Amino acid sequence: MARIRIELPETFVFATEVPIYIQHINYGHHLDNAALLMLVAEARVRFFKHFGWSEMDVDGPGIIVADVAAQYRSEAFHGETLVIGFATADFHEHGCDLLWQLNDQASGREVARGKHGIVFFDYATRSKARVPASFIAKVGA
Repeated sequence: MARIRIELPETFVFATEVPIYIQHINYGHHLDNAALLMLVAEARVRFFKHFGWSEMDVDGPGIIVADVAAQYRSEAFHGETLVIGFATADFHEHGCDLLWQLNDQASGREVARGKHGIVFFDYATRSKARVPASFIAKVGA
């Protein structure tokens, strides 16, 4: 089986710190894979809020996650704080990739990287929407 390879940009347009709590830890005593996506979801909410939006309203349309890919690089443990950075790539008419990287704050060790394919969505009509120009202007590559 081919391994997922995610190329990251040199710079990120946003970063936030998220602590690892005991509920994020699995029986292997490290960050659970499902918890990883919950931490990224928390950081993604902060990303949109930082730019004055929400996931339900990016100057009109909201977003939906169409797909996700993750590449684990090292373990993470209870009590660590992760720095989660975001960037955008591969824009198309209705969306883009939202790239992310998690690093341990204290050591700089990379824990994981990944991407969410996001599609802009008009929740009133339940249909795809165009990427807002303001989104491209603020976070576009």
